[in-house]
This record gives sequence, C-alpha cells and structure tokens, in this order.
Amino acid sequence: MHLFWNHGYEATSIAELTQAMGITPPSLYAAFGDKRQLFLETVDRYMGGIDAVTKGVLDAATAQDAARELLTSAALGHTGEDTPPGCLVASSIISSSVSAADIREELAGIRRRMEAALRVRIERDVLEGILPASADADMLAGHVFAVVQGMSTLAKDGADRAKLLRIVDCAMNGWPSPVGPRIDGADEGTATERTKYAYDDTRRPSR
Repeated sequence: MHLFWNHGYEATSIAELTQAMGITPPSLYAAFGDKRQLFLETVDRYMGGIDAVTKGVLDAATAQDAARELLTSAALGHTGEDTPPGCLVASSIISSSVSAADIREELAGIRRRMEAALRVRIERDVLEGILPASADADMLAGHVFAVVQGMSTLAKDGADRAKLLRIVDCAMNGWPSPVGPRIDGADEGTATERTKYAYDDTRRPSR
C-alpha cells in the first residue's frame, strides 16, 4: 500500500511490490491475478471498503455531520505519522497515463459513488427541513470532494495536520445554516428557540 501511495500505480513495479511483500512474482500473480487487481484491493483496504464509506455517509445523523467526517478523515489520513503524505487515490490518478485509463476510471467511479452518497444525504436533509430548500446538494457534495483532493496536494507539498483541519473548518463554514423543524411551543424569539439543531457544530477531532 505504501509503495502505491508513494509512487502511484504505474510507477510502482512488480519487482518493488514482490520485494516489499517478501514473495515471488508467480506468487503475486497466483494470489491477485495481476498488478491491477492487487492495486484495486489495496485501494479497498486503504479506504476501509467503499460500501462501508457510503453506508457511513448515508447513516450519518445529518449531511453536515457526514461532510465534516469525510473532510476530517481526509485531513487526518493525509498527514499520518507513519504513512506517505496525501491521498493514495488522488496520487495514483495524477500519475496515470493513457495506458492506465481503466484504473483511472475505476478510481473516478469510487469518488463518484462517495459523492453521490453525500448528495443523497444532503437532499434528504432538504426534504426533512433540516437544510433550506435553496441548498444546492450537487454543489455542496462536489465541493467536499474538491477540498479533499486539494488537501491531498497541500499535504504532499508539506502542509501539516493543523492547517488541513483549519481548511476543514473553513469549508464547513460555507454550508447553509440549518433551518430544522419548528420546536413545539416555541415563540418567535431567538433563532435558537426557533431551530432544532440536529448536529453539534463545535465538535473537533481529538487527535
């Protein structure tokens, strides 16, 4: 995983992979079929499973919770003490040539699935009155993944975790204010009295 993460899909050779894994090329082919399949299984392990990621997004308490979790996880993952900087998926796409178009499309498909899950979660909040009807679900979901991609580049350029987490806060500050369902018996006083917040915007990662 670290070899692909450091060098990208194409620049990582079979010789390097087998040396790192302590196996022979025939063993690699017997276990994984080819380098492409090994890489895709590596990406799945890196992400913790695309199905688990999309389920986490859809099951989040609110769309804003889901977005913050995606961004925070990216900021932490891009700046691990024992891992290469940046994102394995983003780095592999950048270094892919025309001959690796199928790999690039596989990775783009993974991103599209995650973005689609977040878009659905945002649309649900709009329907339930948690976010305003004017909220642009497609733009908000796309912006989250644009920030994830950008943070990967910054991390590879040397940005530290604290900087990326400030970027997460800035990105989330651009979200529309929640409008939640009216609290029974509330008067027309303060916004706090009129609005039920379905998330805690003060949470910060403990690490």
